[in-house]
Amino acid sequence: METEGSGRKSVVALSHAHQDRAPLVVAKGYGAVAEAIMQKAREHGLYVHASPDLVKLLMHVDLDQQVPPQLYLAVAELLAWVYSLENEQERSAPA
Repeated sequence: METEGSGRKSVVALSHAHQDRAPLVVAKGYGAVAEAIMQKAREHGLYVHASPDLVKLLMHVDLDQQVPPQLYLAVAELLAWVYSLENEQERSAPA
């Protein structure tokens, strides 16, 4: 997820590799670090979503920590968006 506020881009990357746990904050940064995170995400075909309010809140979560319960609903909506994109790609892929 990315946002641009006050001229400085900020990014938070989440991982939901363990379905039995809340997503983890696996990367975050501002400026050049944010750009590097975004470039890596795109290189690996990961989805990027602009959500300034959620990024601002997630920037307070330490690296390798789970998303706090107060943000579960917002993150669940984001994950639902990602899953819908993945399902669209699967349906439109040639058989």
